[in-house]
Amino acid sequence: MADDIQIQKMDGKSFDVTGVNKEKLKTVFPECFTEGNLDIDKLLSLCGEYIDNDFEKYKFEWKGKSECYRIAGKRSTGTLRPCPEESVDFENTNNLYIEGDNLEVLKLLQTAYYRKVKMIYIDPPYNTGNDFVYEDDFKDPMAKYKEITSQTTKLNPETMGRYHTNWLNMMYPRLRLASNLLRDDGVIFISIDDNEVTNLRRICDEVFGEENFVAQIVWKRKRGRDNSARWFSKAHEYLVLYSKSKDYFNTNFLELDDETKKAYKNPDNDPRGDYRMLACWARGTQGGVKYDFTSKSGQYFSERLWLFSKENLTKMDEDNKLIIHGDNIYRKLFIYENKGKIPETLWDNVSNAANAADEIKNLFESIVFDTPKEQHIF
Repeated sequence: MADDIQIQKMDGKSFDVTGVNKEKLKTVFPECFTEGNLDIDKLLSLCGEYIDNDFEKYKFEWKGKSECYRIAGKRSTGTLRPCPEESVDFENTNNLYIEGDNLEVLKLLQTAYYRKVKMIYIDPPYNTGNDFVYEDDFKDPMAKYKEITSQTTKLNPETMGRYHTNWLNMMYPRLRLASNLLRDDGVIFISIDDNEVTNLRRICDEVFGEENFVAQIVWKRKRGRDNSARWFSKAHEYLVLYSKSKDYFNTNFLELDDETKKAYKNPDNDPRGDYRMLACWARGTQGGVKYDFTSKSGQYFSERLWLFSKENLTKMDEDNKLIIHGDNIYRKLFIYENKGKIPETLWDNVSNAANAADEIKNLFESIVFDTPKEQHIF
């Protein structure tokens, strides 16, 4: 019986993401490997990307980028240790709070959460010159963690000449590891301001694919005007959104507000309920399809530019969803047909930093964080 039991030997390192990716490539392109090493030129040629000597290509480079790949691929030998004495309902809770150097933690999470996470939100340093930006050093992760959380201080002033470079070298490996955690329908939200929003978009385009960019949301972060500002009072920040794959991405619509609902009436007592009247013809830059149309009542419309295909317009007419007023045709949009309000990229009516602290206090009945956006580094 004992002979049938197989014991898996642990090597004491975090999940080997790089090895998994190489094995996937070997499965699809075995001819691109020689003695276990990847021949990148052969792989590119098989994908129709042929090497030439033209160096004037669009690319995003900075000093240390190649090292970022090494850092992201280096397996961790760290260990997550439970702390029952600092926990609440340790045996039954479904929540997990991890304290430590975030790069090490991201590597350790790969084993249990590789391609399993639905949503990630991060609030990285905005690189204002006062935020801590550092070179990774694994010799003393706890000392590094204390330094990150401002228990010690180190600045990144613009005068040091590597202002953006240091920030990019910090962010890039972490975003690569975060991407590994997302499942196919997963999304990532990243808070940022003007200092690094351009660079953030560029590295996210590389890590997640520019085709998976969803939105760059502008949100009003403060109320009131700062008249002491040098040029403009900065009232906004950004929330950058990428999906793991847009093939699986869906947007949930927001509930209709009371003001919108008031626009739905039922003047003819239609048994299907309240509705709005929407024009069926195209105007301005809406585009449209040009054709003649005869309603079931016999009214003829010559070469009108319509918003709907002839088949759809005819179907709505047969379903008694059209209202004809003179030379104009309107469709009934019933309130039950309205999926809701599609989200907008301008958020000016959400909680700002000024009242978020009060909301947190009401929620937890005490002050549990030093600030509404508890200071941390992704």
